[in-house]
Amino acid sequence: MEKMEIRWHGRGGQGTVTAAKVFADACLSGGRYVQAFPEYGPERAGAPLRAYNRISSKELRMHCPVTHPDVVVIVDPTLIESIDITEGAKDDAKFIINTSKDPAELRKKLNLKPTQKLYTVDATKIAIECFGRPMPNSPMVGALNRVTGLVDLETLLEDVKKSFGKKFSQKIIDGNLLAVKRGYEEVKEG
Repeated sequence: MEKMEIRWHGRGGQGTVTAAKVFADACLSGGRYVQAFPEYGPERAGAPLRAYNRISSKELRMHCPVTHPDVVVIVDPTLIESIDITEGAKDDAKFIINTSKDPAELRKKLNLKPTQKLYTVDATKIAIECFGRPMPNSPMVGALNRVTGLVDLETLLEDVKKSFGKKFSQKIIDGNLLAVKRGYEEVKEG
């Protein structure tokens, strides 16, 4: 892998920007060059937002938004109704969607090319079961890691622990670690 570009779609308040940052930190710990940045706009709770990762084995010199992503992560599936999440995606792009819906149904709705892959994980349900809040970001990070294979799970969990450690109780940290693991294990290709 020389370079991988990831575009995240979520809504304010779901931890999408945090998820992009945590994933980048884990890749950095895994010895890669990384970028993680949100698309600036009104950061209101519930407002649609995008975040980006650029991950490379070589130094990164570009600082523009990701326009042709290799991977598209949809944290909030309601966005599928209102925006074109496939915009600019490469012909071999991978889409990871937080949903309980049938992958075949989504594939048809999104009109994906046969060369594009679709993965689903019920990240909201996992989050509620693991730490009692509908915050899908941790399971989505786990799912993204499984699909891309960019960093080993232990490194990812260490970085999640580090980034949550300062702000949250042990119970919340443990719940998030479990949610990352379950996202990793429960993501399925559709």
